[in-house]
Amino acid sequence: MFSIVGDVAHHPLIAPSILSADFARLADEVAAVEGPPGRGADWLHVDVMDAHFVPNLTLGLPVVKSLLAATDVPLDCHLMIENPDHWAIGYAESGAYNVTVHVEAAADPVALARNLRAAGSKAGLAIKPNTPLEPYVEVLRSYDTLLVMSVEPGFGGQKFIADVLGKVRTARTMVDTGHLNLVVEIDGGINADTIEQAAEAGVDCFVAGSAVYAADDPARAVEDLRSQARARTS
Repeated sequence: MFSIVGDVAHHPLIAPSILSADFARLADEVAAVEGPPGRGADWLHVDVMDAHFVPNLTLGLPVVKSLLAATDVPLDCHLMIENPDHWAIGYAESGAYNVTVHVEAAADPVALARNLRAAGSKAGLAIKPNTPLEPYVEVLRSYDTLLVMSVEPGFGGQKFIADVLGKVRTARTMVDTGHLNLVVEIDGGINADTIEQAAEAGVDCFVAGSAVYAADDPARAVEDLRSQARARTS
């Protein structure tokens, strides 16, 4: 399983988003991206939306628990919800590998990161496209993952916002110089046309939805995306 201190520079992480999967066949859709060891999905990205923090409603903890029973791929739960300080802990306790909350929604993000880790998961902090990075650098010292949103959260299939790559570059420099110790993740509009510029900016983990699940062979799509990212980071 991936470690925060793992060598992601030579193994870019691909996290297929089940938001683009067939919800009626989730177990099969998960199996379709598992692939052989080291070649399939590294994480499985699960978008939890509450129709309050974002204008969409997807799935919640019961479905996450079912997914945990159906796959060994680490679950990367992205909580686009209000009051994550209360609700996020249940996802960690259930066995999610990484639980990401939005800085725009968390009341006490430092305490929340500590509680997520105590409950058994890694802690991720997400920022919307228009949210600046600099005010949260000290907060990010408590986190394992920074999720930079490259679309407005709430719906899949949106166009990639290249302007967010400035935040990625800033975060990458902070990681490389030892000021932060975390995985830089990006979510939104990642496909064969955008993954290389995201990789060049310094992304470690790439969330891809339709680029994977609209492909004839989702596992091969994962491998192809990883190869593109690796070519820009090696």
